[in-house]
Amino acid sequence: MAKRGGFPGGGMPGNMANLMKQAQRMQRQMEENQKELETKEFIAKSGGGAVEVTVTGKKEVTKVKLSQEVVDSEDVEMLEDLVMAATNEALRMADEANAEMMGKMSGGLGLGGGMPF
Repeated sequence: MAKRGGFPGGGMPGNMANLMKQAQRMQRQMEENQKELETKEFIAKSGGGAVEVTVTGKKEVTKVKLSQEVVDSEDVEMLEDLVMAATNEALRMADEANAEMMGKMSGGLGLGGGMPF
């Protein structure tokens, strides 16, 4: 009785096997790059440098520095706004670094707007 489906000899055709190896290699490289990104720090300032916020690639705030002149008990709202602005900018920087890494990783695969087949 003849076999139905599958590939002759039971294995994958050469192109499919090469594609699988490439995908596995790319996955390992992405994991390494992600670990490296998570250890990076992104620092953003607001208020002319009066507030400085540091976040990691894991999007964790690790440090907040305030200049003495920005601490005013009469204007807490301004300080809150400056901390928020610096934090959002640092998080945007982390997102941008992540997007850049992913773009480099997927650049050669033709994963843009449409399917390559």
